[in-house]
Amino acid sequence: MLKLVIFLVVAALITVTLPQVFAAEFEVYTNQQIYSTPHPLYIYGTGDPNTPLVLRLYTPDGSTAEFKQIIVNSDGTFNLKLLDWPESSTEFPYGTYTIEATPQLGPPKTVDIKFAASSELQQIPIERDLNTQVFAPEIAAINKPFRVFVQVTSDGLMVSAESVKVLSSSHIHSPSGKVQSLATSLDMLHEGLYFVEYTPRIEGTYIFHMVAFSQGTQSHASAATLVLGQDIAGLARQVVTLNEILNTASDELGTLQTDIHGFGSTLDDASETIRTSVTKIDTSVTSMSSAVTNIEEASLQVNSLLFPIVGSIAIILALQITILARRR
Repeated sequence: MLKLVIFLVVAALITVTLPQVFAAEFEVYTNQQIYSTPHPLYIYGTGDPNTPLVLRLYTPDGSTAEFKQIIVNSDGTFNLKLLDWPESSTEFPYGTYTIEATPQLGPPKTVDIKFAASSELQQIPIERDLNTQVFAPEIAAINKPFRVFVQVTSDGLMVSAESVKVLSSSHIHSPSGKVQSLATSLDMLHEGLYFVEYTPRIEGTYIFHMVAFSQGTQSHASAATLVLGQDIAGLARQVVTLNEILNTASDELGTLQTDIHGFGSTLDDASETIRTSVTKIDTSVTSMSSAVTNIEEASLQVNSLLFPIVGSIAIILALQITILARRR
């Protein structure tokens, strides 16, 4: 009886462990690597018999394009047509797609495929093109918050995932040399566009190193911000005020130059008048001098005429006086 019980226990253990010991290895395949419209997408492989299997098709931006759940055949195989590729559109753009197969037990497996205008193999890469761009202000002020924006695209499409999944390895290099994680600081503005609001506490250069990860592909991008001790906006306002003062001074200087120019014109007119008057006076003096000269010449002529006459008169008077004296 004891031997029978032991036999039954051993048989039960073998029955329980056999499916695990002889379970089929989980594998996933596709009928092609590159697809174009209207080729069908077939997925096949092996897995645990009679167990559920979830199949998802992810677009280049990470959103779900197709979803199906099947049961693995009793012989451990599965095979199905997931879809016929439609015309390219915003829902099905060209790019790298990912097939994810999730078994009941164990980790999922993925296969990358390409949807393109042509299904020929020659020059079409299967790799996903993940691109990251960082937009940060060039200058900021200490203790003043500012925003840094990050854009993540996959094959040209905005990535559709939360920031904690896409940018969990992103960080800041501060001027002190410390590295600060941004894993929980980034927020999603909309699909593929994220931002962090940051307040610097010390002066210097901050480097924002954004590390994006999506569907097995990683991408890096960085941007630097110089933090000053004074608010650049305050400096800008001071510059504007100084410019206004300079403009006012320039206007006043222009008015003064106009007045000086007018005064100069007045002086020029007065100088010309004075020169004209002096010329007239010189002319008058010259005329008067000529008249005096003429008078002097006339006087000399009169004198030359009077002297003989006076002499003659004097002689006549002397003779008369002599005659009168003799008569007496």
